[in-house]
Amino acid sequence: MSSEFAIKVDGVGKNYRLYDKPHHRLLQMLRGEKKIYYRDFWAVNDVSFSVRKGETVGIIGRNGSGKSTLLQMICGTLTPTTGSIAVNGRVAALLELGAGFNPEFTGRENVYMNAAVLGLSHEAIDARFAQIAAFADIGDFIEQPVKTYSSGMFVRLAFAVIAHVDADILVIDEALSVGDAVFSQKCMRFLRQFKERGTLIFVSHDMGSVLNLCERALWLHTGQLRQVGASKEVAEAYLQYTLQETYGQDVQLQEIQIAPAAMPATVEAENVAPLIDYGSEVQVHDNLLAANGWKTGDGEILDVRLEHLTASPSSVFRGGEKIRLVITAKIYQDMNSPILGFLVRDRLGQDLFGENTLAFTRLNPQSIAAGKVFTGEFVFRLPMLPNGQYVVMASLANGDIHNHVQHHWLHDAVILNVSSSTVRWGLVGIAFDNVNLKEIA
Repeated sequence: MSSEFAIKVDGVGKNYRLYDKPHHRLLQMLRGEKKIYYRDFWAVNDVSFSVRKGETVGIIGRNGSGKSTLLQMICGTLTPTTGSIAVNGRVAALLELGAGFNPEFTGRENVYMNAAVLGLSHEAIDARFAQIAAFADIGDFIEQPVKTYSSGMFVRLAFAVIAHVDADILVIDEALSVGDAVFSQKCMRFLRQFKERGTLIFVSHDMGSVLNLCERALWLHTGQLRQVGASKEVAEAYLQYTLQETYGQDVQLQEIQIAPAAMPATVEAENVAPLIDYGSEVQVHDNLLAANGWKTGDGEILDVRLEHLTASPSSVFRGGEKIRLVITAKIYQDMNSPILGFLVRDRLGQDLFGENTLAFTRLNPQSIAAGKVFTGEFVFRLPMLPNGQYVVMASLANGDIHNHVQHHWLHDAVILNVSSSTVRWGLVGIAFDNVNLKEIA
């Protein structure tokens, strides 16, 4: 394997023999291949990909798609039935909950056992134990048998170990989902730091985390590699598929395949503008014709506009200014409670803020007949965002908070350009009434 690759998977498959009755297993052993008592089940089938050193790759897919089986083969805890896997470097993994722990051992004893398995000497573990215990932050439970631990404590201790063994490759399964918010943020900070020096394989059902952490993504479906590419493209394809599955065969989604580069980022929606009085000298920043998304055909979003309300028309918005977002849609089938909403996302695909009309109309829902055009208007002060480009996702749905169907979903309906006169830290800043520095003694 070339030294530039951390992991290379070539035609890998994992087969299990399924027996309908327990005694069929014994009969198969006694009679050999003269009669077949089993059915072949391929948990992973003919999967090939490579991961370069320093790359972060997400693996997504529904439960039962083969993600965990693939990870176990990469880590060496399962042997492939077919194909080969080459790994270049020390691998540390956080797989299924409690994997690698002896329930009768204390937390301390499990730390030493797991760290030793990962290649650390007893002296090295001694030197790092205090850091591991502090990272896990489970207090005196470190001296108790892990069979008394909650699922969150399991994850805390397991993650603390893999974070301190100087691994070249980290493999993280969905176990992080059981941690509390504070510990999850601690883990995410560590993973962002690790990305700068190591290779990360990250499995999650949280598309925000995958988009945030991963440059590339693999989509596994029924044991096969369905799609591989940029994380944003793969995540959007997976989202569309899961929504189709959720809403059943009656919903036939129509893909919108216009490439973003095919249209300018700022265009005029001439066919809709006459329907609405937007006022004079309003700068429109519309990316609708270039947006990717899907729709059912029961309704569609015609126009999405961002407008300055307190500043001169400009292609740039500033944090703290009052703006208006207007979504215009047309209904092709009667809807008893249509909903318009939006989400603002940063360049990593992280949801920053958003709203929908349901929160304000649920007590008095408005029915709209087929053929009608209607708007949703959101007036708000733009948060203090760091300089850069953001995208606005827009959606049209029908129903209530517990049961609703998405009819049109646009991933990048509007490009929001933000400029700030001061440096902003974090994802979203706040407006300060007063900040001063003075000598008091």
